[in-house]
Amino acid sequence: MIWKTAWKNVWRNRVRSLVVIISVTIGIFGGVFAVAVINGAIEQRLDDALGNEISHIQLNAPGFRDNYDIKLTIPDLEKVMGKINETEHVKAVAPRIIITGMANTATKSAGVQILGIDPAGEKEVFNLHRQTIPGTGDFFETENRHNLAYIGEDLAKELNIIRFVIDDGILADLGEKQIPPETLEKLSGYAGHRFRSEDDFEKKMKEILTRKEMDEYGRAIREAAWSFSERSRMTLTFLDRNQVQTGAVFRIAGIYDIRNSAFEMSRVLVRKEVLANLADLEENEVHRLIVKLDDADFSGEVTSLLSESFSDLEVLEWKEIQPDLAYTTSLVTQFYAVFMAIILAALAFGIVNTMLMVVLERTKELGMLTAIGMNKKRVFSMIMLESVFLSLVGGAVGMVVSRVAILLTSARGIRFSSFEEGFEAMGYASHIYPSINAGFFITVTILIIVTGILSSIYPALKALKLDPAEALRTE
Repeated sequence: MIWKTAWKNVWRNRVRSLVVIISVTIGIFGGVFAVAVINGAIEQRLDDALGNEISHIQLNAPGFRDNYDIKLTIPDLEKVMGKINETEHVKAVAPRIIITGMANTATKSAGVQILGIDPAGEKEVFNLHRQTIPGTGDFFETENRHNLAYIGEDLAKELNIIRFVIDDGILADLGEKQIPPETLEKLSGYAGHRFRSEDDFEKKMKEILTRKEMDEYGRAIREAAWSFSERSRMTLTFLDRNQVQTGAVFRIAGIYDIRNSAFEMSRVLVRKEVLANLADLEENEVHRLIVKLDDADFSGEVTSLLSESFSDLEVLEWKEIQPDLAYTTSLVTQFYAVFMAIILAALAFGIVNTMLMVVLERTKELGMLTAIGMNKKRVFSMIMLESVFLSLVGGAVGMVVSRVAILLTSARGIRFSSFEEGFEAMGYASHIYPSINAGFFITVTILIIVTGILSSIYPALKALKLDPAEALRTE
C-alpha cells in the first residue's frame, strides 16, 4: 500500500517531478558518459603499451636498465629462451639488442635508442608491424641490399625524412575533396614549395588561411601535403662493445605511427644481426628478452615463476616497467565511484529541495494521515520511497541514454583533433572509443538508491515533527 501511494504521490505534480527526473537523467548521463570516455582512453593506452611498447614481462641482465651498458648481455640465451617458452601462459618470446646512439640526416640529428630485433619473433610479441603508415614501406618484409631501419613518424618529421610539399597534383586532389576555389587559390602561391619541417608548414598555413579554413580544411591539407621518399636514408652512430665509435647508413624500411610521440621520437628498429655486427657483439648476445602471455592477468604469477628460474636476471612485469600506467589502472575504479558520488551528491540537493516543498505543501494532508492512525514509520517510509522513485526513474533513464550514446560512439570513436598533439605527447590516442563494463552500471544503481534514501531523511524528519492538531488547522 505504501509503495503504491508513494508512486502516485510522485506524479501528483507532474511538472515538478519531471524537472527533478530530467535533472537526474542529465547528471547521470554526463557522469556515465564522461567515465566511459576516460575508461576508453585508459584501456586504449594500456592495450597500446602492452601491444606495441613493453609487452607483459621483460628480462634483463642485472643493472642493464641503470645505464644501458652494452656489455651487460643475457648469458646462455638459447637455454633461457627454451625454458621461458616451456612456462605456462607464455605465448612468445622476442630477443632485443638495445644501444643508445644518434640518428642523423643531412640537416638534422636526434638521440635515439637503437633496437636490434628479429622481425619474425617481434611479430609474435608486438603489433608494431601493423602500424606501418601506408605508402612508407613495410616491416622488413622486402629484401634489400641496404641496411634497413623502421622508425616512428615523429622521428621521421624531426629528421626531415617526412616533408610537406604543395604541387599541382596535390591542389587537384584537394579540389576533388571539395576544398573551395578561394582556399586553393591561396595555396597555389606555394605550388612546388618544399617545407623544411611540419612546424614551418603549419606556420605558413596559419599565415595564409583564415581560422575557419584551418578548422575545416587544415587536416585534409596537411594529409595531402605529407610527403615521403622511398629512397630516404639516415645514419646511425654509436659506441661499440670496445667504446669505439661506429655506425652505418640505413635506408628507411617503413614508418610507423602508434600515437605516442615520446616512443616514436626515440626508437629505431633494425635487424639484430646487422646491429650485432656493427657493435662487435656475438650472434647470441642480447640485452633483453620480451615475453608475451596469453592473458595479462597472469603477469604477476608468471613473473614470480621466471624470477625463481632465473635468479641471476632481472625479471619485471609491465606494472614495474611502467608504474605510472599501473597506478592509473588500479585507481581508476575508485576514481569512477568518487566521480559519480560527487555528481549524485550535487543532484541530491535538488531532490532534498523538492521533497521539502512536497512536505510543506502537504502539511494538512500529512497531519490528517497521522490523526487517523498512520504511524510515524509509515510516514517516513512514504517520503523516503518518493525520493527513491524520483532518483531511480531519473537514474534509469540516464543510464539507458548513456548506454545508447556509448554504443553509438564506441563504433566510430570520438576524435579530439584540437588536442591531438597534447594527447600523443602523453602517449594517449586522440581518437577515443568510449567503453564501460556492466559492473559500473550496477555500482551506479546502488549509488542512486543510496542517494534517494539519504535525500529523503531531512524532509521525512520534518514531516515527523508535524503536530497533527496544528497541521489540520493549516490552510
